[in-house]
Amino acid sequence: MDEREWLAERFEERRTRLRAVAYRMLGSLTEADDAVQEAWLRLSRTDAKGIENLDGWLTTVVARVSLNMLRSRKSRREEPLGVHVPEPILDPADGMNPEHEALLADSVGLALLVVLETLTPPERLAFVLHDMFGVPFDEIGPIVDRSPEAARQLASRARRRVQGEKTVPDADLETQRRVFEAFVAASRDGDFQALLEVLDPDVVLRVDLGPEGGWQEVRGAEAVAGQALAFSGIGLVVHPALVNGVPGAVTTLDGVPFSVGAVTVRGGKVVEMDILADPDRLRELDLRILER
Repeated sequence: MDEREWLAERFEERRTRLRAVAYRMLGSLTEADDAVQEAWLRLSRTDAKGIENLDGWLTTVVARVSLNMLRSRKSRREEPLGVHVPEPILDPADGMNPEHEALLADSVGLALLVVLETLTPPERLAFVLHDMFGVPFDEIGPIVDRSPEAARQLASRARRRVQGEKTVPDADLETQRRVFEAFVAASRDGDFQALLEVLDPDVVLRVDLGPEGGWQEVRGAEAVAGQALAFSGIGLVVHPALVNGVPGAVTTLDGVPFSVGAVTVRGGKVVEMDILADPDRLRELDLRILER
């Protein structure tokens, strides 16, 4: 085995972790794969003998590339103001594939990613690297051109923002499924009272309709139940799925994808619903689960 083959093998051993870092940073699998590929290109052009800690070196490169991509995205103002639902990762309702399971360890649901989208790029990087991957602040600081203490403050601000939202679901997936199925059944049957029974009083519904449609944020059980009943009357077909590892669905209207959404269940109630209904972005998703 020559040096390049050896290096390629070491890189492949770390690809899943690097992809996980980039996905949490960017909320897009496509962009995450681009960031990981850029890391490989830089590694292949570098004298690996001078790299003392390959894990740290690669993580730093992926983080820098992702940070630059985030900053470029913000400067172009490609995304609508308000709610932005990142690219969901879809699996059949009966289970995730192992690759997605590894990628989404630590409950990286849509609810968490939606909150991460509200952070500044340096805050997001500091939080992702430190709180999710245990990177020390003295390594994070140089990436964001801050001192270690300033990087700590970035992560602290981000942490307060994340902890202020209900992003972590109950651990029991079966309970989550039962609650979601009860929500779907109540919506289908037009049962307002049954909807109120499965919704937390302070439930939040966030809908990303894309640049043309804008966004919606609805709070409170009665308001969210009313929205659910309104959409149940337009003839949507609900295809249950796992969306970033939690119960959700792809809906279609006349055979055309209409939305992808997931619920966050805590204490046996739906506390948050995040829905992507941007037609352009839906067309870019891998929706092969609909073929099952």
